[in-house]
Amino acid sequence: MSELVLDAVAVSRGAGPVISGVSLTVRGGEVLALVGPNGAGKTSLIESISGVVGHSAGTLSLDGERIDRMSRVARARRGIVHIEQGRAVFPSLTVRENLSLTARTPGELEAALAPFPELEKRIDSPTALLSGGEQQMVVLARAFAAKPKILLIDEMSLGLAPVVFMRLVPIVQSIAESGVGVLLVEQFTQLALGIAQEAVVVAGGHVSFQGTAEDLQADPQLLHRAYLGS
Repeated sequence: MSELVLDAVAVSRGAGPVISGVSLTVRGGEVLALVGPNGAGKTSLIESISGVVGHSAGTLSLDGERIDRMSRVARARRGIVHIEQGRAVFPSLTVRENLSLTARTPGELEAALAPFPELEKRIDSPTALLSGGEQQMVVLARAFAAKPKILLIDEMSLGLAPVVFMRLVPIVQSIAESGVGVLLVEQFTQLALGIAQEAVVVAGGHVSFQGTAEDLQADPQLLHRAYLGS
């Protein structure tokens, strides 16, 4: 199983540091929930892992190999797949064409579609005509077809009704169970903790809790204190 390791990572944007001193490990086959208040630096951290932005301190390693000096493309080739906020589909392309960007064979495309029977019915429809939830399914299927070692998911629920988001939650679980390490940034904290094995809370640009998701979910006071940064 693959392993992504961050050691004392810091990210700066504009005038100063956004987040600093973050050390965590994402293991293949597990979900790590990265949660915290808005503006805490979660998106900046996840973007530093995929190479969207640079980091200002610390190291990032995948399976023992330093990746922090690599380009975003090089990191993706090594198995770091990033689902950014906003359902990044190509609206003029059909579902099939979107998935074919990462699914190289008919078999890979079929495997990517398997968890999404809704998409099979609309395989030749332009993604612009799909609902927000269906577009997010396309994004997940396309990411899975890329055969990630580590999957970074940033606010999958953004703009979706809770009932639609709930449809996607077990699919993220199944992706992890296939051996992929998932780092999940999510505003629906309890739902994220419910499918995660490990949890990290960031508040005020620093880690305020690190431990099992079960412990954090079971103790509302602990969660509250972590969100306050205490």
